[in-house]
Amino acid sequence: MNQVAPDAVAPSSKADARRPVMEAHGLVRTYGKVVALDHCDFELLPGEVMGVIGDNGAGKSTLIKCLAGAETPVRGEILVDGQPVHFSSPLDARAAGIETVYQNLAVCPALDIASNLYLGREIRRPGALGSVFRMLDHGRMRQEANQLLASLGLMTIQNIRQAVETLSGGQRQGVAVARAAAFGSRVLIMDEPTAALGVRESGRVLQLIRDLRERGLPIILISHDIPHLFEVADRVHVQRLGRRIAIVDPKVHSMTEAVAIMTGALDPRTIGAATDPLRATMPG
Repeated sequence: MNQVAPDAVAPSSKADARRPVMEAHGLVRTYGKVVALDHCDFELLPGEVMGVIGDNGAGKSTLIKCLAGAETPVRGEILVDGQPVHFSSPLDARAAGIETVYQNLAVCPALDIASNLYLGREIRRPGALGSVFRMLDHGRMRQEANQLLASLGLMTIQNIRQAVETLSGGQRQGVAVARAAAFGSRVLIMDEPTAALGVRESGRVLQLIRDLRERGLPIILISHDIPHLFEVADRVHVQRLGRRIAIVDPKVHSMTEAVAIMTGALDPRTIGAATDPLRATMPG
């Protein structure tokens, strides 16, 4: 299994430490006459958790879909490690080491944990049994899945053969995160990971995010839960009217200020927040 290791995503030099792992410049995405993205920019630095917030219709979901390969912008460019890329499907993004944990988790409830972790990437048995008869190596998948869950602190799951439908909401979220962390060598995108979870389960997911950041995996975190986002994010990308209006530092700015910028009630320049050059707009 392609498990995340600290040196797998660590920058090779101090110069690389400030070079974005993933960035987008001038993204435009339209649906007929509706402009979902209006020359939107985005940057994700190595080893950081970048929060993304925005009001309904701000374009944050479209931005994330473009970064994950689910949508194709009509203009602009996306770069990974400074190199331009073109994602025509989520499979292209996965090939570039970008994994996404969707809000609906995209797990198969009737399958066991190991089968879900390797869904679409099943390991075949060695020799002719795998190459000719296409038999799967369930033993190896269970063994490696067990190791991965242990490394992520998810061993509250007692039986690796357990069907996902028997797990709690937080454990299912853990399985989805573990799958993404196992194969996401460059970037992990998480869409509303604590939605519909209880307090204890939400806390476990937030701790998983911290653990993955310590391992060197940069994360894009989309959430309507501003307190949760401010708890783990290093920076917050504020999306409004189809573009990035500001980047907020949770250590400097309050949640109230971030929400005011998001809704247009506050000009980010009045509180010294970073703004998009030539794209910061006045309230209203």
